[in-house]
Amino acid sequence: MNSTNENKTPGWKRGLIEWGIIFAIGAILYATGWHTEVLGTLQRGMLWTGLFDADTSKIENIDGPMLSDSDYRFTMETVDGKTLLLNDFQGDVVFVNVWASWCPPCVAEMPTIETLYENVGSQDNIRFILLSMDEKHQKAVDFMERKDFAMPYYFPASPLPDQFRSQYLPTTYIISKEGQIVYKKEGIADYSSTNFAQWLIELAQK
Repeated sequence: MNSTNENKTPGWKRGLIEWGIIFAIGAILYATGWHTEVLGTLQRGMLWTGLFDADTSKIENIDGPMLSDSDYRFTMETVDGKTLLLNDFQGDVVFVNVWASWCPPCVAEMPTIETLYENVGSQDNIRFILLSMDEKHQKAVDFMERKDFAMPYYFPASPLPDQFRSQYLPTTYIISKEGQIVYKKEGIADYSSTNFAQWLIELAQK
């Protein structure tokens, strides 16, 4: 009886050991930079439930602001250091996603945006802007190359227009051909559905 009790680890000690292991794993993931990927993968599992599908049923009721001439003067930098204006996209339907490589929900939804890009990126009058907020541009470049994503991404080269400012990452906007923000989503969403792709196509054909 005594020997059996001696072999048992007290509950509070066992709890400390378990939490110590969890903390150590978390510290290793954070130190190696893999915590974002792990959390992003876990959050991607949430997308599979269908609860975070981009909602097209309410899109017709969204009457967002019109972009001004000063908004269209917003400057972006390409991966190879070239600059372009938002004005270069004027007249097209534009999918704008503000993201960062260190943001787990951004990482989680990225594959769904890539799917959307593969489905509609070749359509006339539909353009994509993935706007990276990474202070070190190379981190975004490394992330996109590691994932082998083909969708175009840029870096801000001037202050963000007020219409693109949000407290949340990621935030997604759809700009109509007339320059109106007709869709805005703060936080994670799944953009891979066929009905969202079809809505974009129909918007571009108007």
